[in-house]
Amino acid sequence: MDRRPEKMNLTTFMLPAGYHKDSWRLEGSRVEELGFLDFVADMTLLAEEAKLDAVFFGDIVTADTLLRGDVKMNGLYEPISVLSALAARTSRIGLIGTVSTTFSEPYNLARQILGVDHMSGGRAGWNIVTSSRGNQNFGLPEMPDPVDRYRRAQEYLEVVTKLWDSWERDAVIADRATGRWADASKLHRIDHQGEFFTVQGPLNMRPSVQGRPILVQAGSSGPGIDLGSSFADCIYTAQPDLARAQEYYREYKEIVASKGRNPAQVKILPGLVPIIGDTHAEAEELAELLASQIDMDYGRIQLEADHKLDLTGLELDDRVPAERFPEKLATSRSKIFMRKALEERMTIRELIVESARGTGHGWFIGTASEVAEHMITWFNGAACDGFNINAPHMPGGMETMCRKLVPELQERGYFREDYEGTTLREHLGLDQPASVLERV
Repeated sequence: MDRRPEKMNLTTFMLPAGYHKDSWRLEGSRVEELGFLDFVADMTLLAEEAKLDAVFFGDIVTADTLLRGDVKMNGLYEPISVLSALAARTSRIGLIGTVSTTFSEPYNLARQILGVDHMSGGRAGWNIVTSSRGNQNFGLPEMPDPVDRYRRAQEYLEVVTKLWDSWERDAVIADRATGRWADASKLHRIDHQGEFFTVQGPLNMRPSVQGRPILVQAGSSGPGIDLGSSFADCIYTAQPDLARAQEYYREYKEIVASKGRNPAQVKILPGLVPIIGDTHAEAEELAELLASQIDMDYGRIQLEADHKLDLTGLELDDRVPAERFPEKLATSRSKIFMRKALEERMTIRELIVESARGTGHGWFIGTASEVAEHMITWFNGAACDGFNINAPHMPGGMETMCRKLVPELQERGYFREDYEGTTLREHLGLDQPASVLERV
């Protein structure tokens, strides 16, 4: 297999309770600090020490998971505020946060993300989601239809990118002699009138030093792929199988090209949960220890909620009959789950462990060297442009990823040994947006 000339991109999903469900029950987890800054600041500085491209914060706008006994996926860290705080604690690492297009307005969002970008010197990114729940907290009787949510998101992105481009690069002149700080002729109204939004513009903030903040998207449905291939710089995706990941990678890049965009400028980063030991046997022991922490009753509730399943009357060692799956699957990850259940004939107990371990993402058990080889195989095999690596437990899993796994990739020449730029766009190897270059 030929070696690719470029290096991997690596970001990390900041889940302070640990990506493996219930791993917070381990000694030393710092679970008492969830929701506070020092813990995630320590983890972010670890990632910066390892020269990762970015840390990524997801978000949930309900307490549903907490009410189901799951602290893994939570909304304890509001993205804009925590990224702003981390901007002051860090100097180089990218800062990516999730904000929903369904529960926010584009002018406010454009200002918030650009604010983080300015406070960090050009290191901000926005993970675009349309949300599948949360209407009860925002005055909506029910969630809008997915098609409508994505139509709104398409227009939302048009407005946000127009606002970010509404100042020319050299608009700030700071001319003391004339008393003009900005050249008003280089600020442009966008005068957007669409189905969902009417926005005059221009934005009331100076342009980004990286051209625009980075756009990240993770939807794998048809509308999600359409949105991501139109706007996103990075694509997060759940791809546990190499052959399917290669097919997804090839097809996604073709869609990007069909829209007149450069496929090399859209980075595809599947999630990976590395469970690492100093020996393979130690890694297996860690995997068993993590599995032993799972509350099976809550795990069962989680499967039913995530995939809209009815497991009534089934025991943990039973398999899920095909007729128990809804005709319309809840999410793209539900397709992965159904494949595991039916094709690999997993029991409910095995499915709970599988879901707790990867939530649809790939996982790998082994030494740091073995995990690195696994990642290199995917990278050279045109299955990805890098990975969003997820620490199975905190803080130990993050320490192992940053201080053992990343050095293995560096020694093999697959990851940088130091930052070569100052902005997230530079870390990712992305060019300036075309609309910005047109005005230089």
